[in-house]
Amino acid sequence: MRIPSLISVTAALLMTAVDSLAQTSSPAPTYSYADLADRALAAPVALVVTVTDAIRVEPERAPGLKTGHARLFIEATANRLIRGPNDIPPLIRYLVDVPLDARGKVPKLKKGTMLLLARTVPGRPGELQLIAQDAQLPLTPETEQRVRAILTEALRADAPPPVTGITSAFHVAGAIPGEGETQIFLSTRDNRPISLNVLRRPGQEPSWSVALTEVVDEAAQPPERDTLLWYRLACGLPRSLPDAAVADLDPSAAEAARADYGFVLERLGQCSRSRPVRRS
Repeated sequence: MRIPSLISVTAALLMTAVDSLAQTSSPAPTYSYADLADRALAAPVALVVTVTDAIRVEPERAPGLKTGHARLFIEATANRLIRGPNDIPPLIRYLVDVPLDARGKVPKLKKGTMLLLARTVPGRPGELQLIAQDAQLPLTPETEQRVRAILTEALRADAPPPVTGITSAFHVAGAIPGEGETQIFLSTRDNRPISLNVLRRPGQEPSWSVALTEVVDEAAQPPERDTLLWYRLACGLPRSLPDAAVADLDPSAAEAARADYGFVLERLGQCSRSRPVRRS
């Protein structure tokens, strides 16, 4: 076993990846859809493994280790590759920081099945670097299914790109009081168009939809919760409409556009995260 070599080469990488991400003391931490998407979308490798050995690294050889945690050198066998290169070796090695239990003991990982969200270490076959301190996930059928669904959506040609901001908003009042339509145009990482559309009619609940093309489809609908499009919007949109987006509107139209944007945010709901953010 090349433990000293792996520790010395990988420790700096681990420090960069973990930043200041916190750990929960729960032996089976829960991950919201946003938690999983944050990590899965950033990980070039998603791999199910069975831990064959877990060796505690001496604290003096674990720089940056948080109080109440232990750094472990893990050896594992690869079971199922969800995402990543096909030449992943059958034997895997990586470092992970885990919280100690209530008695100050290291939790038992040996023989446990884990889902890793990681990257390969260049020039070191079989060595992985977790993309975050908590990117070793205890495997459950639900967790694997959700990660697979996220990555499957992300690989589609029409997958929604990350939202980077709002470029402009327009509001047109209707012919009768209480009627109006707002369009809000978003900027995205790859410059593909996304727009939000809100329609109000007197005596009816406002309706809204999202368009992923320059042409607004009349059949367009709001995204379902816990889908990639929902994640891109709920977790990527600013909490208020920027002043620059309505700078060319008259005050009443700007007020209506802001109200409609607030309506969209309300309907999207919170981007619920149970742990610090690790964006893709």
